[in-house]
Amino acid sequence: MGLQLADDADPSAGVLLEVTGPSLNHTDLLHGGIVTALLDVASYLALAPLLSDDEHAVTHEMSVQLLRPVPAGARVLLRGEVLRRGRQVAFLRSDARVDGVVVAAAQVTKSVVAAG
Repeated sequence: MGLQLADDADPSAGVLLEVTGPSLNHTDLLHGGIVTALLDVASYLALAPLLSDDEHAVTHEMSVQLLRPVPAGARVLLRGEVLRRGRQVAFLRSDARVDGVVVAAAQVTKSVVAAG
């Protein structure tokens, strides 16, 4: 899909997606399932620096709001933010923006588990 880090030196800065072929639905708009999955990825990238080498995080709850249609050719920035990280649970928020306008948002809860 051409997904790339917004900043190679800082994965928590989010990811960029140019809306093209594989990410389009049948009406040539960004597919809702794609943006939902990428909001989850953005939230994980925000949390990753707070995980130790022997920890991993898995999503156990997610709520997504698709706010605006995104046309083919748009460039979407998806970023996550850690709201709170406990020993076993992390609460996150992520959003997708086109030209600074929020087009989708998510609340994500991840369980922190042992890696491996």
